[in-house]
Formats: sequence, C-alpha cells, structure tokens
Amino acid sequence: MWPTHWAAEVDCINAALSNRQNISSIECCVLIFNSKSPKPKKIKDKKPKGKEPRTWKFQVSAAEAKTLDYSSQIISTNNNAFVILYQKLRLQTQKNNFFNSILLFRGRLGGMFSMLRGLVSSKSLTREDMESILEKMKDHLNWMSQISSQLCDSVAVKLEGKVLGTFSTVSSTVKQALQDSLVQILQPKRRVDILRDVMEAQKQCRPFVITFCGVNGVGKSTNLAKICFWLVENDFSVLVAACDTFRAGAVEQLRTHTRRLSALHPPDQHGGRNMVQLYERGYGKDAAGIALEAINFAREQGLDVVLVDTAGRMQDNGPLMGALAKLIAVNMPDLVLFVGEALVGNEAVDQLVKFNKSLADHSQLQKPRLIDGIVLTKFDTIDDKVGAAVSMTYITGQPIVFVGTGQTYHDLRNLNARAIVHALMKA
Repeated sequence: MWPTHWAAEVDCINAALSNRQNISSIECCVLIFNSKSPKPKKIKDKKPKGKEPRTWKFQVSAAEAKTLDYSSQIISTNNNAFVILYQKLRLQTQKNNFFNSILLFRGRLGGMFSMLRGLVSSKSLTREDMESILEKMKDHLNWMSQISSQLCDSVAVKLEGKVLGTFSTVSSTVKQALQDSLVQILQPKRRVDILRDVMEAQKQCRPFVITFCGVNGVGKSTNLAKICFWLVENDFSVLVAACDTFRAGAVEQLRTHTRRLSALHPPDQHGGRNMVQLYERGYGKDAAGIALEAINFAREQGLDVVLVDTAGRMQDNGPLMGALAKLIAVNMPDLVLFVGEALVGNEAVDQLVKFNKSLADHSQLQKPRLIDGIVLTKFDTIDDKVGAAVSMTYITGQPIVFVGTGQTYHDLRNLNARAIVHALMKA
C-alpha cells in the first residue's frame, strides 16, 4: 500500500502516463517527495550575536544542504511499488522522446528521398543510347584496330535491352562491360601450368620439352635463361639445347647463362646434381638433329626439363620456317612458346599470325603443331602499346604464359589480366 500522503502524487503520475506527457525523472522525484512530504520543524530565529559571515551566491551551508537533501528518503524506502512506478515513468519518458525523434528524422528524410528519386533510373538501354559512347571507345582503342570494332559491337549486343541499375549511367555501364570483356579475352582458354606438367612428365620418366621460337632480336635466349632460373628455383634440373646454329655468338651467349645459373645454384646445394647444363654441337649443324640428341641425353641423365633455343627468323622466310616446322615435327615438344616483343605493338600480332600459318603450311603432320603459348618481352617499356597483348590473345586464342619485365633473371612475371585492362582504359 502507498503511504497516505503519496495518494495524490500517484494519481498525478498515472494521469501523466496515460496522457503521454513528457515528464522527467527529476520532476517525478520532486512531485513525489516535495509536494506533501513532512516539512522540517522551524527553528526559532535567535538574535544573531555579532556580525554574520557573508554567504556567497550558490554557496550552501552544511545544515542547509542536509535539509535540502531528499535522496536519503528514496534510498531508505523499501517500497517496491514505488520503484516500479518510478522506472515505468522513466521508460515512458524515454520512449516518448524516441518516437518524437523518429518522426522528426522521418520528415527530414522525406524531402531528401524526393530529391534523389529523380536520380534512380529504370531505363532499358538501346543501341542509340550507346552509340556515342562506343564511338569514343573505338577511338580510344584505335591502336587495337583489328579487334576494337568487333569488341565494341559485342558489348553493344550484350547490353542492348539491359535495365540500368540504381544510380547507374550509360557511360559507366558500357565502360564496365568493356573492361569485363577485355579481362575475359586475356583469361586463357586453357591454363598452361608448366610446373604441374613437368611433374607429370617426371612420373612418365621422361623430360619435359619446351621449344622457343620468334623473330630476330626479341630476346629469346635471355627469356629462356629467365625461365631456366625459375625452373631451377623450383628444384627442377634443366638442360639447355643450343639449336641456334646460324647466329654468331648464340652458343657463347647460352654458355654464359648456364655458367652463371650454375654458380647461383651450385651442385653442393642440390645433393651433387648439376641443375643447369648446356648441350651444344657448334654452328652449321641441323637444328632438329641437335634437339633430338639433347632430348635423348636428358632422358639418359634423368634431367627434368629441356629448353630448346632456336634461331630467329622472319615470319615470311620460307626455308627457315620450314626448318622450324621440321624441328617441331621431329621432336614433338610438350610446349611451343612464341617469344614476341610487346614494344612493336600490332607488328607482334602480325608475326604471331604468320608464324602459326607457316608452321601449318610446312608441317608434314596431318594435325600440325602450332604455337601453344606466348612470352612477351620488354613489357616494362611499353605504355599504350600494351594492347598488343589483347590482340595476340584474341586472334590466336593462345595464353600469354610469361611477360619479361627487365634484364635480370628475376624479371619474369605471370600476366595480370586486370592490371593490363586498367592500363588499357587509362591510356
């Protein structure tokens, strides 16, 4: 039961709750304890003796503070009903404040959403909407003239009739679709995993054979040495076959590379195994025969990989292309890599196409061996001509296995398709 002198206060609080009045907890306490609480007995004024000390503003004496302190009465009470009523009033006050804030925030959001509603589109794309943007993209990709028109046309067909998403624009949608198409082109149709293939050849007790071909001066021997270093770093033994029997100094260049690579990986670090060896028979000999002897030697010695270096030749030189086709047909390498220079742009595309055609024309096989992968050299010196990578992959359908990015053995990288596309769109 409530104390008798609290009856009016309880009625007042219940009325406030029912009317959802915003009453603070302090006002509640004052309402309950100050309105009809027993008043302290008046102390009879006594005639002051002498001068009274000055009382500054907001300064309260200890006796006055004790008289004004009603918190002890709250703490001393054990009435659970009062505590429940007090908490109920406090929660109701907080709830009212929360609802008022929500209503205010909702009103402000209404104006903001009405302003943004015009930016949200559900438009379906048409060919006319994309025409101007696609023309700009064709001009931007004009150094890829062989594929830029086909690429933009395929993007238009793909996007026609598509509904734009929220906050999307025609320009951003077309650009994103073009980037996705370029990345898809650079992704290989088949993955060339040399390390996995070498281990498969080990299980068959035979060496894994890679043949390098390309035009003069693109860096075949240098990048062959980089790939040799990469294989030795992965604990595979390598035999380098010097099958360039025409260019003066070609054998000596490979001999220098093998000596340096052997110094980097001496036999005592690999259980006495010679990790890098050179097989050479001098100049003026038949390249196909030297490659065959090197493969047989590697099989006898239990070596893991054979790297066949060939002479540089122009794609329209019939006799030399016939000799290359003979080398590939006789030895049937596991992988034929075309080494091209990224710096020449579309010229590298023309070289690759004609190399493939010449290999097919000069091969005596019913199903001729063609280029299996691409190595792009001097990739660190190009800017907008990076589009040669896209053109070569698009036209031949063959993956770019490695890119050369410098002059040291470590400067060999796998192709990052998204980085290439970013450079293309930024150029």
